[in-house]
Formats: sequence, C-alpha cells, structure tokens
Amino acid sequence: MEPRGLVVGGALAVAVLVPIPAPAQSWTPPRTSDGQIDLQGVWDFSTITPLERPAGLGDKPFLTAEEARAFEEAENRRQNRDLIDPATGGVNYPPGGVVPYNEFWYERGTTVIETRRTSLIIDPPDGRLPPFTSEAQKRIDAQDLAARETQLGRVRAESVADRPLQERCLVGLNEGPPMTPGAYNNHVQIFQTAGYVVLLTEMIHSARIVPLNGRPHLPGGLRQWRGDSRARWEGRTLVIETTNFRGETNVRGSSANMHLVERLTRVDVETLLYEFTVTDPTTWTRPWTAAVPMRRVSEPIYEYACHEDNYGLRGVLRGARAQDN
Repeated sequence: MEPRGLVVGGALAVAVLVPIPAPAQSWTPPRTSDGQIDLQGVWDFSTITPLERPAGLGDKPFLTAEEARAFEEAENRRQNRDLIDPATGGVNYPPGGVVPYNEFWYERGTTVIETRRTSLIIDPPDGRLPPFTSEAQKRIDAQDLAARETQLGRVRAESVADRPLQERCLVGLNEGPPMTPGAYNNHVQIFQTAGYVVLLTEMIHSARIVPLNGRPHLPGGLRQWRGDSRARWEGRTLVIETTNFRGETNVRGSSANMHLVERLTRVDVETLLYEFTVTDPTTWTRPWTAAVPMRRVSEPIYEYACHEDNYGLRGVLRGARAQDN
C-alpha cells in the first residue's frame, strides 16, 4: 500500500451539546454556477487528535498550547513504526507480529487539531464512545479476536472471502463513510453538479456519488459496502444521510443498522468542517457525534494502487496452500 503522492446507522442526528466552529459572519463563501455553496477541492483530514479522549485526561476537553506540544511529541514517538520492536510489539501490533511498513510510508499527520480539543468526539461530552450494548460487546470481542489471529497469521485462508475487506482493497479503514483520520491517504476530493455531490476518497480511490434531488433511499433489502447516501442543503451546510450498510462494513463495530448523518460546512477559505453523527441502537446505548476540521490543499489526489486482484492477496492464498502441505 502506498501513500498519496508516491504510487500512485435509525434516527436523525441529535443536538450537539458542545460549541463547534461556525463560519465567520463577515465571510461570504463562494458559490457554484448553480448557486450552491462551493465545497469543491481537495481536503486533508489528517491529525493525531484521537477519535476518543485518552482515559488519562478525564473530563479535560481541551489541551493548553504547552500540553498540545508535549502530546504531539509523545504521540509521534509512540506511533513511529521504526521504533517498534516486533518481539515486544507496539501500537496496533501485538508481540510476535509483523510490522509491515516502516515510518516512511505513513502520513497520519503530526499535529492536533487547531482547537486543541482532546478528542474528535464532541458528543457525548466526555469525548468517548458510548457503552456498547451487551449484544454488541460479544460481537466486538469476536471481531477483535479474529483480527488478532489474522494479524498473527493463525487464520486459514480458504478463499479471498476469509480475508479482511481492507486487505482485499474493497473498503478502506478511513474512507468511510464516515471519513476518519487514519495512517495515510487522509484526503477527499469533492465535486458538485446541480443534482449530485461526489466525494472521492484517496483511500481505495472510491467515489461516493450522492443525489441531491430528494429521491428516496433504496429498499431496505438492498445493502451496499458504503451504504446508500442522500444529500440536502440546510442553510450553508450540506447534510448527507446514509442507510443500507452491509454488516461487514462498520465503524468501530457498528452493525448494518447504522444510520449516519454527515454535515459539511465551509468555515473559511481554507477550512471545511466535517461533522458526523452515528446512530446504531444495536451497537451503542446512544448516538455519538464527531467533528473533524479539514484543510484545503493544492495538490491533486493520486491513484491509490490497491485492488482485490493484486499480487499481495494472491501471495496470501499461496502461502496458505503451502501451509496445508
């Protein structure tokens, strides 16, 4: 997998209980030729601000400037793949596993978001995911165990269907929906026409084509990897509502019942505020909301050369057959 520039879900969103950045009243956002707020361009959402507030920060919603610098230094050191000893393990890698890429390939960002908020989650106010339901906890435990076994090479691969979707290049961890900062490829390019908005994510280079014409969602029995999205304007904010997910596609353990509401607001010339609310009563005891500021960049998005029939997946299956013998 190569980073950018080389090789190339039922209820509506709940009210957010904490203040979020709002467009400057003195700034008039540009508009497209058909009168929509212009969201077009390439936007970078990389950051080392975690989705959830670290437990050690308790009820602290923001870092001071000095605390932010210390956190950035410590977090960049902690995540540096070149400093991980495979024997003892490290972030995302269990002891005895394989660290697949060195630090050169990562593009996770090096700084916290500008507000210095301690988490991307803004609701619940504690900055953490709500508790799982008992049903979901069993599902998550099974998924975590399977992921560890796969990473350690202990899972048999009878066919491509036995491998994770990310490994098969079908769905990227950070491409969404919702889009969340990841290890690399944290860019999205937005296109607009009179009847559609298109979100082209750098990870897996998939294009989500979202109708703006008020058409209804697909029937409940028709489910897709990235769900079924519909968009509308609420003032200056583009609202995208997505249903009809597949169970294999999830965010933090969500189910096929996830209902997602995304909000994109042009804050200023260089900033796009991306907020999303996840509602899934079969997974969490309440909805949760995150806010991710995106920064405009001038560089284009290059192809992420990952597809299901790549040589890596063939090698995985050949290795499994060799183990059979």
